[in-house]
Amino acid sequence: MLRRRCRPLTLPAGLLILALSAFLLPPVSASGSAAAGPSPTRAVPLTELTVTSERVATGLRRPIAITGLPDGRMLVVEKEGTVRSYHPDTGLAAAPVLDLTSRIDASDNERGLLGITPAPNFARTGMLYVAYTSLPAGALTLARVPLDAPDRLQVLLTQEHAEYGNHNGGQVAFGRDGYLYWSLGDGGGSHDPFKAGQDLGTLLGKIVRIDVNRTCGAQPYCVPSNNPFVRVPGARPEIWLYGLRNPWRFSVDPVDGSLWIGDVGQGLVEEINHIRPWQGGANLGWSCREGTPVFDPQQCRAGGRYTDPVFEYDHYNDNCSVTGGVVYRGSRTPEAWGTYVASDYCSTRVFAVRPKLDGGYESATIGNLPTQPTAIGTDVHGELYVLSDLPGYLNRVRFERVQPPAGGAANR
Repeated sequence: MLRRRCRPLTLPAGLLILALSAFLLPPVSASGSAAAGPSPTRAVPLTELTVTSERVATGLRRPIAITGLPDGRMLVVEKEGTVRSYHPDTGLAAAPVLDLTSRIDASDNERGLLGITPAPNFARTGMLYVAYTSLPAGALTLARVPLDAPDRLQVLLTQEHAEYGNHNGGQVAFGRDGYLYWSLGDGGGSHDPFKAGQDLGTLLGKIVRIDVNRTCGAQPYCVPSNNPFVRVPGARPEIWLYGLRNPWRFSVDPVDGSLWIGDVGQGLVEEINHIRPWQGGANLGWSCREGTPVFDPQQCRAGGRYTDPVFEYDHYNDNCSVTGGVVYRGSRTPEAWGTYVASDYCSTRVFAVRPKLDGGYESATIGNLPTQPTAIGTDVHGELYVLSDLPGYLNRVRFERVQPPAGGAANR
């Protein structure tokens, strides 16, 4: 059974402004700038939305990450280490535009080339940022590489991850603050064997935030001075959030800079977290908790403060692994503007979540995606696409209006 939670909160003035922006601001492009579009339209109840999909490309080999470029192309990551280009006018290019297979450890189902994002100045520099598991032992690796010069790849940051092949995280994205965010899993296995989720001395089980536009000493990046653990003895200063199990996919809302994180559960709960820019240092609970239920009391600290997910659903009833998605900021369906959509790798259900003005959240299941959705992304216009893993498909996703259910059943 799907769990839908609403947690009323006292609403500060700043949050009220952000909440109103979700309904009243003009559409924003994938690059973060305001996009031309129709007059603002108030979002409709989630029960009046559904999704449809259209297959636009086939023949991909385990596609698992996607990002949009300013020129309208989409870059699709294939697990083994190649990157393919798709454009809606010309289709999927036959040859890879980038090949990193000589660097990639793809030996496990969850290892490989995992994430990709263009630099904010990509149109001028052609620079990409990628996350992957590297040869010879699967170290989690963050690097930058020019699209047309793979031999100039520069490794920025690594985290050893040799014992297990799973829980690698792998999403990379730039925030509105200009910093680069990167998600890392807890080290793999089950039951958090390294107790990494609550350990600030490792990057495992974290989302990090770094400044890649500067260098500091021998480091090819700097740590922002307002990162939450900069002055904490024994803590890695790069950490932005902790207490995660396997944040396979997260995204940045281009309107308010908040992070939406899909964190894969162990066997009970799949969860979605929504973290605002002022919540750096938040503890999302793992492995004290899995979602909101307590998982390992020995990992719970007396007086510890944990940030609840804004949506969670049970890890059964055909569900197995959350695929975190994006907030819709396109212009094709203004009635859906500000709606976050995610899915599940096994059930393919589409979960829609939206902040409410009272500080809570409404949620609903609004259809299904094609089989085995591994990543949900947007093009430069903010319109949605989804990848299907083993079939090797790229699909365009659209919202449609539907009649509300009889009796006007409400979301929670």
